[in-house]
Amino acid sequence: MAVALITGSAGLIGSEAVDSFVARGYDVVGIDNDMRRQFFGDEASTAWQRDELERRHGRQYRHHDIDIRDAAAVNAVLAQYGTAVGAVIHTAAQPSHDWAAREPFTDFGVNAVGTLNLLEACREHSPDAVFVFTSTNKVYGDTPNRLPLLEQETRWEIDPTHPFSVGIDESMSIDQSTHSLFGASKVAADVLVQEYGRYFGMKTGVFRGGCLTGPHHSGTMLHGFLAYLMKCTVTGTPYRVFGYKGKQVRDNIHSADLVSALHAFIDAPRAGEVYNIGGSRFSHCSMLEAITMCQEIAGRELLWSYEEQNRIGDHIWYVSDIGKFKRHYPSWVQQHDVASLLQDIHDQNVERWQADGLR
Repeated sequence: MAVALITGSAGLIGSEAVDSFVARGYDVVGIDNDMRRQFFGDEASTAWQRDELERRHGRQYRHHDIDIRDAAAVNAVLAQYGTAVGAVIHTAAQPSHDWAAREPFTDFGVNAVGTLNLLEACREHSPDAVFVFTSTNKVYGDTPNRLPLLEQETRWEIDPTHPFSVGIDESMSIDQSTHSLFGASKVAADVLVQEYGRYFGMKTGVFRGGCLTGPHHSGTMLHGFLAYLMKCTVTGTPYRVFGYKGKQVRDNIHSADLVSALHAFIDAPRAGEVYNIGGSRFSHCSMLEAITMCQEIAGRELLWSYEEQNRIGDHIWYVSDIGKFKRHYPSWVQQHDVASLLQDIHDQNVERWQADGLR
């Protein structure tokens, strides 16, 4: 039976991928050492999700508690499964702007060196596997902030006559911009994955995500925008909005929609390809709009405050143009808009959040 190796397997995209690949008949090998707890504290731990995966899938899911910075450990896992590995889904990462600045070596080690370790082990032991990498729109740095933006009542919006009015495509430069150290380490990983496709002919794909979200997200203040916002609304936890008058816009893609896109690529891979992937115009909102929707769904007010200083390298307006991916894979259809995303996050987590609050 074919094996899918998934890094960050207890995280948002990783756990969604585990469920999906098991459903497709794969044996799944997961790599996740719960560094999210180290990054963001106990509330962000993915241990609960690992327990759920092992409970749901039994022997079809085999977990390896290793650090992807450990080249020997990564190599041993790939050597163990070898050519049985049909797909590598690399979602493990240090995902925060702010955290990266605290520990640059850890950030670069996880995001860049960890990716190199996986690529090399895959090239040696599983060279025919399809390797997909969840990159980020932060590889574009703050270049999107130079777009002609117009302030509206609840959001920033792009000039409708601009070529990117439908969304930002892969032609945007990654140079001459402020990325944050997180963005820089993801650029390094992004380019490495491309190069292993172009130089070595491996079947690699890069997916530059907008806001990736869903009910499996262990959201926290520094990462996990919609999931954390809904959690704060439900539990009465104070929430802080950073800069841009709360009118910053993000496109938001459900983890299930992203994983279905990864499947489409794995079924018909291309070498070294790059795609912007996100909610697109189909699923996007501003911070203020998201707060309103969370309050309506949860039936209570969010306790929130505003800080004028935005996060370094943060985007004022970012909506993905996913046209290239849809042209290459026209059968893929996005299912979840922001309203259904938030409802799903709420419904699948409200009891757990409330129970945690009572402990």
